[in-house]
Amino acid sequence: MTDLAAVKVLVYGHVQGVFFRAFASQYARGLGLTGYVHNLPDGSVDVRAEGEKEQLDKLIEHLRAGPPGARVEKLVTGWSEYSGSYTGFQVTH
Repeated sequence: MTDLAAVKVLVYGHVQGVFFRAFASQYARGLGLTGYVHNLPDGSVDVRAEGEKEQLDKLIEHLRAGPPGARVEKLVTGWSEYSGSYTGFQVTH
């Protein structure tokens, strides 16, 4: 049986204009996760993901590293129960 969960990750630092959303979505899809990533007006990036807890932990570590050109200063995570409401992993605007 899999351990399914959902996580919200707010990523702060120099994370817009450095292909962070593509970096996050490609990795999340590769892990079999669903959800979305989008930029927020304050310059941070919002990531919502669902799937196996082990894969979500891998995504969080990937977000902490960031793509070349990014400078991740802080991650704020919030865990919740898996809802199954996403059909894939999307980049939203």
